[in-house]
Amino acid sequence: MQADRRPAAVSDTGGVEFREVESNLRDSFRVLARAARAGDVRELGGVSIASAGVTFQMFNAAFLATPVATENDLDQHVAMASVHFDARGLEWACWVCEDWMEKKVRRRASNIFRRHGLHLSVELPGMLAERVLPPVHALPRLDIRRVTNEAVRNDFCNVGSACFNVPLPWFHEVFDPAPIWKEFAGYVGYVEGEPVSTAATVIGSGVAGVYNVATLPDYQRHGYGEAVMRHALERAAEEFGISRTILQSTPAGFALYERMGYRTVTSVAVYSS
Repeated sequence: MQADRRPAAVSDTGGVEFREVESNLRDSFRVLARAARAGDVRELGGVSIASAGVTFQMFNAAFLATPVATENDLDQHVAMASVHFDARGLEWACWVCEDWMEKKVRRRASNIFRRHGLHLSVELPGMLAERVLPPVHALPRLDIRRVTNEAVRNDFCNVGSACFNVPLPWFHEVFDPAPIWKEFAGYVGYVEGEPVSTAATVIGSGVAGVYNVATLPDYQRHGYGEAVMRHALERAAEEFGISRTILQSTPAGFALYERMGYRTVTSVAVYSS
């Protein structure tokens, strides 16, 4: 992520926008955790736990839930989460919207997480759009199906596994529970019967969160991902009347999301064991 694209502190940008991104992100993990056989959702005094209890540590998640003013505060918060996951023998990750932390704490955050066995995996711009802009180019026609049965769910997992370089059994462990798909609206785009692209939305905190946007490498740069994502957002608008949306961008998707009307309002750092 480019340095000049890092967001200002919450005091500069306004807390409402940052908290919409942060809250919807937590909502999405709660959907997965509540549906999981070994799922765990709880509050630990400034730390939120939304753990699916799975092999893939990114989905055994902790989040800062209150502002952190000092390095000692951050150390105590991370220690609470670490004790929680260590007691259950789980690898885990802490998803941190950095606007929860004062600037002086952010500068030392990596060292504090490292003391608890967590290392920075990725930093993602947290983006928000009041309303998605029309496409710049004509989008390809796709057969887009919602995840409502095992076959489409398997295709959703196959595309995600390939695109995010995650073992397929890990992906199935997270996304196989049927209750997920009552709140986690997933879509798969097909070209001549072949699944090529996915997107999903989660409604929470007054916005539609966009997740799992992925397109198989051989089909990238043809507009398939954008087409499935727009379809997912159209369905969310029809069902819930929500046009305000958020997402966390990968470097590959950043320029597209800007063209769609998204702007960076925070930064999400992921520290994992």
